[in-house]
Amino acid sequence: MYVTCLDLEGVLVPEIWIAFAEATGIPELKRTTRDEPDYDKLMKFRIDILKEHGLGLKEIQDTIATIDPLPGAKEFLDQLREITQVVILSDTFTQFATPLMKKLGWPTIFCNTLEVADNGEITGFKLRCEKGKLTTVKAFQSIGLDTIASGDSFNDLGMIEASKAGYLFRTTEQIKKDYPQFPAFENYDELLAAIREQLKK
Repeated sequence: MYVTCLDLEGVLVPEIWIAFAEATGIPELKRTTRDEPDYDKLMKFRIDILKEHGLGLKEIQDTIATIDPLPGAKEFLDQLREITQVVILSDTFTQFATPLMKKLGWPTIFCNTLEVADNGEITGFKLRCEKGKLTTVKAFQSIGLDTIASGDSFNDLGMIEASKAGYLFRTTEQIKKDYPQFPAFENYDELLAAIREQLKK
């Protein structure tokens, strides 16, 4: 039996931090896991920028409320869920993900949690587990499930590599060049077709 593990941002929805950077006019917040492989370093950088500008959870949630899934994402997810179990593995946070999950039809998501002060200031974050995506894929495998994984960033490479089949989706040219062993797709039809083929094996 297979479970398909998908990244969220860049695969099913736009990058939240990029949308927030554009909404606030703070270009430094455009840095994502495509640019910085060290997630801990990236989040501490983001929290420092938020503090410097006096921005908190409410402002980010206001931006998230305006974000819709990428065109075709919900239809892709609906079709995928008809043929395989699907879990979204994301480094985002429950406080960010909930409204997006509603728009995607409430798929299962495993993600992290923000630490937020009473005044709404983001003070830190709590990881669900170390190397969350890879650890989760290995846990699924330990209970007899085969995994298929797809994502677009550095933090997806572990789960893609560890899975029975792994695919890059709308990733950077540099990642494609550095990891030519993984098929890279640009649209949902291609990705769905590849997953269908794998499920037959």
